[in-house]
Amino acid sequence: MSKFGTLVMGPAGAGKSTFCTGLIQHLQNNKRPCFYVNLDPAAEDFAFEPDLDIKDLISLEDVMEEMSLGPNGGLIYCFEFLMENLDFLTDPLEEVTDDYLIVFDMPGQIELYTHVPILPGLVKTLMHGSLNIRMCAAYLLEATFVVDRPKFFSGTLSAMSAMLMLEMPHINILSKMDLVKGQVAKRELKRFVQVDADLIEDDPSRRTTDEEDNRKYRDPATTESLMSGSAFHKLNKAVAQLIDDFSMVSYLKLDVQDEDSLNAILSYIDDAIQFHEAQEPKEPKEMNTEE
Repeated sequence: MSKFGTLVMGPAGAGKSTFCTGLIQHLQNNKRPCFYVNLDPAAEDFAFEPDLDIKDLISLEDVMEEMSLGPNGGLIYCFEFLMENLDFLTDPLEEVTDDYLIVFDMPGQIELYTHVPILPGLVKTLMHGSLNIRMCAAYLLEATFVVDRPKFFSGTLSAMSAMLMLEMPHINILSKMDLVKGQVAKRELKRFVQVDADLIEDDPSRRTTDEEDNRKYRDPATTESLMSGSAFHKLNKAVAQLIDDFSMVSYLKLDVQDEDSLNAILSYIDDAIQFHEAQEPKEPKEMNTEE
C-alpha cells in the first residue's frame, strides 16, 4: 500500500518553512492527518514541532564546529551522514499510514537541487524502496523575483535543474504573492507564470548602450545590477531560450495567508501523487496584483 508525501524545496528565503506551516495548518483545519519531517539540519524555530527532525541525528552547527566546515560543506556532510543512517528516516516512516500526507521540509542550499547527487538517492529510497511513497516535489521561488527578470530566469533555471535531476512529479510555486501586489499587472504576471522567454527582450530596466555599461564598470559604487546591462544580455537571453526550449517550467501562485490559495496548491499536490485518483486539481484563484 502506498504512502503519500511532498518534498518542499527551493532557495533560501523562498518561504519553504512558512509554506509548510500554512500547509500543515490547512490540513489540520480540514481534519486531514499529516506527518511533518524536518530535513534542514540548521532549522531552529518551528510553528509546528516536527514529528521527525534530522537534528536529532545530526546538526549543521555541530558539524561546522567539529569538522571545521563552512555551511555548504557542512550541509553536504549532514546529508551524506543521513544517507549512511537511513534507518533514522525510514523506520519511523514505516509506521505512517496511507491517510497521512508526509511533508518534508528541505534546506535552502541550492546545490542540493542542481548538481550534488545526494537527493536523487534519497528520493529513490523514499519512492522506490520498501516505503513506496508517492512523492511530489514542490519547488518554491519567491515572487519578488519577477521585478528583476534576469534573477527570475536564474531561479527558473534552478527549478528546471531540480526537475531534471530528481525525475519525480513536480510543481513549481511562486510564493509570497502578497509582496508583489501593486507592482505587476495581471496580464504581465501571466507571462511569468507560463515563463515567456521574451520577457528578457521586453525588460524595461535593461541598459542598451555600451556607454552606460562602461560607466557601471568604472564606478564601483554603483548599486545598479550589472546583470541588467547589455554586456550580459546575450547570456540572459540564452538562459531564457534554454528554459523555453525545454518547455518544462510553469508556476502556480501562492499567498500563504489565503486559504483558497493553499487549497489550490494542495489540490495540485494531491493530483500529482494521486491521493484522490478521481479528483481534478483546482485552478488557483486569480490574484489582482495591480492596485
